[in-house]
Formats: sequence, C-alpha cells, structure tokens
Amino acid sequence: MKANIGSLDKLIRLGLAIVLIALFYMEVFSQTIGFIALIVALLLTVTSLINFCPLYPIFKIDTTKKKEKKV
Repeated sequence: MKANIGSLDKLIRLGLAIVLIALFYMEVFSQTIGFIALIVALLLTVTSLINFCPLYPIFKIDTTKKKEKKV
C-alpha cells in the first residue's frame, strides 16, 4: 500500500469524523442514520491514520505532495 493521502486531506477527514461523532452524541441524527454516521467516521479515521484510501486508486487520485527530481 502506497500512501495516497496528503496532510490536508488527513486533517479534513479527521475533522469530518469529529463532527459526525459530535452530531451523533448530540442526537441530531435518527438512530439508523447515526450508526451509519459512526461507521463513516470510523472509516475516515482509519484511512487518515494509515494514509491510504482504497477508493483513490480507482479514480486515480493522489493528494500526497510529490517531490520533484532535480536534473
């Protein structure tokens, strides 16, 4: 697994996960939607921690910064 998530992408994912968890505990969502939100928050957290999103290679997305080779 090659890392394909950049630092800004990680921050956005973790921030969104925190928001979803907070909305769940404030009971903004119904119970079913709330559990789905918790699952999404878990997936966002795990993908940000391992620096890999399995959907990115399918869509050819890579948000990591590439180092340019000096010639």
